[in-house]
Amino acid sequence: MAKSRAAVRTAGRRLLRRGARGVRKTVFQRWRVLAFLAILGPGMITANAGNDAGGIATFASVGAELGYRLLWVLIPITISLGLVQEMCARMGAVTGKGLADLIRERFGVRWTALVMLALLIANGGVTVSEFVGIAAATELLGVSRFISVPLAAISIWWLVVKGSYQRVERVFLLMSLVFLGYIVSAFLAHPDWGTVFTSLVKPSFQIDRAYLFTFVAVVGTTISPYMQVYVQSSVVEKGVTPEDYPKTRTDVWIGTIFAILIVFFIVISTAATLHKYGGIKIDTAADAARALAPLAGVYAEQLFAIGLFGASMLAAGVLPLATAYSITEALGFEKGVSRSFREAPIFLGIFTFLVAVGAGIAVIPELPLIKVLLVTQVINGLLLPVVLFAVLRLVNNRELMGAHVNGPFYNIASWLTATLVTSLSLLLIVVTLFPGSFGK
Repeated sequence: MAKSRAAVRTAGRRLLRRGARGVRKTVFQRWRVLAFLAILGPGMITANAGNDAGGIATFASVGAELGYRLLWVLIPITISLGLVQEMCARMGAVTGKGLADLIRERFGVRWTALVMLALLIANGGVTVSEFVGIAAATELLGVSRFISVPLAAISIWWLVVKGSYQRVERVFLLMSLVFLGYIVSAFLAHPDWGTVFTSLVKPSFQIDRAYLFTFVAVVGTTISPYMQVYVQSSVVEKGVTPEDYPKTRTDVWIGTIFAILIVFFIVISTAATLHKYGGIKIDTAADAARALAPLAGVYAEQLFAIGLFGASMLAAGVLPLATAYSITEALGFEKGVSRSFREAPIFLGIFTFLVAVGAGIAVIPELPLIKVLLVTQVINGLLLPVVLFAVLRLVNNRELMGAHVNGPFYNIASWLTATLVTSLSLLLIVVTLFPGSFGK
């Protein structure tokens, strides 16, 4: 009897120990998830804002016209985007100043004014395209643009003008979740995964205009000047210090990898359907969504439309904010999402103006959007080299960055990235303006 009681007590202690270990494990797992979510912010938002309406249209056309042949480009693009974003985030944490602020201090007011004017025109045009993306997505879901665009504009304006930085960041991060719809859409397309992964690791290149134009457009669409401005300014406004920076660096790389994974699934979904069944030509993301319906089902179309809506909403908030940050920094005015109109009238005034103009133009019937995007694409292409080489000069300035300048290997990779991206950006302008330059 005594033995049986002792055995029961021993068994009970074992169960308690197991239960305690289970509780500790569950608590640790939850803590890890919360810690992971806590570091997400500027890096995740900026990289995903790059997958805007124009970007989605570009990536969808890559799959529709070339199939899986350009998937290999996504690996070097991931590295390039991560390097550029990381340098800007690091400058924000170390200096406590935005990119436009540093350009004005180091390169002079006149040069800064020219860059900011170009950025204002380019970002204004792209902001219009984001509201057009909202209109197209909601019309696919059965809602008129005359209802959806004004509601979207008011929502974005209210969030930024009436909210704090923390609230804006949380909402922008939630918007990033809609990109998960593209992953589901890719699986609904039933791709040949063997061919997908072979194309991902086996580079292919061909010299013809269509391939070259698409190749260069992918790079130019993925790395845009406003992204560098936004990530650095938001790191500053978040109050990241050099001591906190390792978490932000993790955020930048997680955001970059997540954003390029979404590009990967967008290309797969259109390659497995639109390219496989005849290489259907598409000009917009809405065209891609409509074309998917008969081939991959109505759910694929709806998921693509929802993804387009979320992407356009995110970019329609980030683009005007990046522009407002850059101009107010360049001119030395007060700035910040957490500021009121009385405290930062220029900052919030620029943001309000861009949102209002973007939404107002987007509801105009028969809008010549392609011409607008052509102009903004050329301006961004000319502006990107200026911004990239300014970033490299600033981040290697020991007086400015101290011990946080680039190391030798990092510097080689960064200069190589800047040179290649600049060459491709300028090549895109040539191909865009002179379409017959590289044959048929």
